[in-house]
Amino acid sequence: MNGTDDGRHEDAAPRTESGSIGRRSPRTGTEPVTARSPLRLRLLLSGIFAPVFVAATAYFAVWAADSGPGESPGRGPLTVLAVVCGVVALLALIDLVVVARRLRRERAVAPPTR
Repeated sequence: MNGTDDGRHEDAAPRTESGSIGRRSPRTGTEPVTARSPLRLRLLLSGIFAPVFVAATAYFAVWAADSGPGESPGRGPLTVLAVVCGVVALLALIDLVVVARRLRRERAVAPPTR
């Protein structure tokens, strides 16, 4: 601005290269500059719940296939439960891949020296 370097601003990596596809919204000034997603926690939670929901999908699908007419719960609700569990399992697996990629990328980049 006035040509003096008071050390408050540092050159950062372009925001378009980090995170989601496309450009991110500009900072509003209310969030910390160094805010980061808790990747290790996301990795742990996705690692735990992906197999749980895969197993639940298989369980509800088999139960729906074995249910006969007039049984409660019927084939319809069990199929809906199997589909919902399958979608959640797919989201958890996608999150596992994304988080693992981001952690690998963080490890590959050396921290900036001051």
